[in-house]
Amino acid sequence: MKRGGWAYFFEPPTWARKQGCTISSEALGEDLAVAQDRVKNVLLPAFDSWRSGGLTDMSPASPVSGTFDWLVWIFKTHQKWKEVDHKTQRLYDQGLALFANHELKDGSRAGSKQISTFTRGFVDAVYAKLLVVERKEVDGNTVKRERRRFANAAMTACRRAWFVGQRAHEAKVPEINPFSRMGLKSRAPGQPARETPTANWDELVAFRRAAKKLGFHSIGTAALLSWEWLQREEHVFGAFEIAHYRPEGRPDSVRIVHPKNGEEAWWPLFDESGTPLFPELMTELDAIKARGISGLLFRRDHPHRRSSIQLPWITQRKDLRYLRFVVKKIISAAGLRDELSFTSFRHGGFTEGADSDLTDAELRTAGRHRSKYQLPTYAKRTRKQLITASKKRRSQRSGTTLLDDPLVGRTR
Repeated sequence: MKRGGWAYFFEPPTWARKQGCTISSEALGEDLAVAQDRVKNVLLPAFDSWRSGGLTDMSPASPVSGTFDWLVWIFKTHQKWKEVDHKTQRLYDQGLALFANHELKDGSRAGSKQISTFTRGFVDAVYAKLLVVERKEVDGNTVKRERRRFANAAMTACRRAWFVGQRAHEAKVPEINPFSRMGLKSRAPGQPARETPTANWDELVAFRRAAKKLGFHSIGTAALLSWEWLQREEHVFGAFEIAHYRPEGRPDSVRIVHPKNGEEAWWPLFDESGTPLFPELMTELDAIKARGISGLLFRRDHPHRRSSIQLPWITQRKDLRYLRFVVKKIISAAGLRDELSFTSFRHGGFTEGADSDLTDAELRTAGRHRSKYQLPTYAKRTRKQLITASKKRRSQRSGTTLLDDPLVGRTR
């Protein structure tokens, strides 16, 4: 507010207003608790009702014991739900609601059915329906499109909810999980693999130069941090605090925490001889730490129109859309590929590590991954890696080569 403090306001998304949303904008006052209570218990349920065509109204306030709605409620009130990061919670929420609100042939919701009657065939049938969505165009034609990623995420959320519910209520939740081993495919048959665009070192340098020119120094530094320490943007902008970098007790290290899997580690900043391992990055982080006191390390470079202090790039709702808009602006100014994103720099760091002959164990340690099967997603297979792998394999063979065999002809 102009006099200081905060006031709150509810407004439906622009896309919803264009589609004729009946929920009006509303001032919520200055009491955060009151505002949150009205949004959670009145406005958002009304918005969900409009969006689902009234299907959410069919969900009872207190779920019937033994139903899928009850299983979801058990999951969300369990300690395991609290251990899930905010972003994953939101994805689980969407996926569970997608399955539960699916209308069956008898007109009932899937969420109202007793889970004791669930079979693999029933789950597969619902999945097939969720996989394809139909939409009517202005000309009256019906267009079908696949939403495989969303449907797969829904099955993953349901599987997790079933396992948690089974451990919490063994007598009520069947031991056989019908959402397990569904053989979900990440893409349709014949569809080529879709990889996250990976940046190279020259593109990182160009991005940082453009960020500095536009006045977004913090984003330029964050991109280098993501490259060097293989951090996700949610961690860089939403969890990395000033106190994590060279604290009093450990001035030669940085504390890395991964919100997605809960892993944390202390990354050394100097080698055995005292030489900085990340001189450029450390110079910039030292300067930020000298200006800051506490809280998140990366904040917006420009003051907010309603605040005299620099706000974090991530919002209170853990949203990074504004940051991603600015990143695209920097990418355009640098003349880089349009498909690049902030995530591209993390993938570039992984690929650089693989090109530098880091072992899978070393890459997993750096990226805090538990499984080696996750690495190909981040460390793209390059020509240099294939050449190095071939050389390493040949070096392990005996002195006799295929060229000594008279049946093998020499190649040019």
